[in-house]
Amino acid sequence: MPHIKNALIRYRIIDRCIRNKYKTYPTKKNLREACEESLYGSADGTNICDSTIEKDMFAMKMEHDAPIRYSKRYGGYYYENPDFSINDIPLTEEDLNAIKFAVKTLTQFRDVSMFKQFGNAIDKIVDRVSIATNPQDKDLGSFVQFETSVSSGGNDYLPLLLEAVRNSLNTTFEYTSFITGKPKVRKVTPLLLKEYRNRWYLISFDADKKDIITYALDRMSELLVTEEVAEKPNDFDPDKYFKYTLGITADNKSRPEKIVLKAENIAAKYIDSQPFHPSQIILKEGKNRTTFEMEVFISEELIRGILSYGGELEVVSPQILRDRIIVRLKSMNGLYGL
Repeated sequence: MPHIKNALIRYRIIDRCIRNKYKTYPTKKNLREACEESLYGSADGTNICDSTIEKDMFAMKMEHDAPIRYSKRYGGYYYENPDFSINDIPLTEEDLNAIKFAVKTLTQFRDVSMFKQFGNAIDKIVDRVSIATNPQDKDLGSFVQFETSVSSGGNDYLPLLLEAVRNSLNTTFEYTSFITGKPKVRKVTPLLLKEYRNRWYLISFDADKKDIITYALDRMSELLVTEEVAEKPNDFDPDKYFKYTLGITADNKSRPEKIVLKAENIAAKYIDSQPFHPSQIILKEGKNRTTFEMEVFISEELIRGILSYGGELEVVSPQILRDRIIVRLKSMNGLYGL
């Protein structure tokens, strides 16, 4: 059974590599190394050989109709139908058994300290597998709906960037800004990988700008980890850097502000159960409104979070935040002709 499970996992790794739009036409060596790295944490060929990858691709063609082709021009593999994905194929009983085996293993480690922060994610996987006893049950969606999240891409760069972070290696990539819409080459020293709302970000140091800059992985392309070892800022500490941050935006050139908010009773219950920030406390509980306080940087994430409560939440202080909220509200009024 372990052999079958590993084969099923390799199929999906191969599928992911072939569909990777940032690194097209992977070679047999690329596919072998990706499988070995994911399953065994190394890529030296000790555990998986090239012939195994050949057999896997043959099985994918025969069992799953995968349109795998080899390009002599580019020296690598591709899908003749670019829209094909093995993930669109219904799970077989073997697939489900492999998943259940993995879930049981995850469950045993759920309370280990290094995995506690992923407890909710593990619980969701366990719930999904427990409910879907029949992988072909097409009616399941009529009775149960799970929260879904859409991956924005860029996850394929995680192993390379992690290597760069660990070894302090300079990294280059093209980055497409939301503002200009044009790619520009960046050269940075990766410091930290951080996930926020199902999207991965790279916290990096730009030696030319002498500044720490954040990049979204889904807007990167042509990533290259060099062999050039760079010096990290001596004072960079992830916990301190994000101590007063709500979300991904950290402005350590300014000082954090004490934010005081007043919320209507219903909104207050939501805010209390899902705090904006770990520093959030209740200052006063009134008959109609509850007053909260927290110490954070004023950021776009904070402003959007406050506005999401509409007229049920008021910024009491500081004035600079009230003023920024007022500007947004005036803009909204203009949109609706008020």
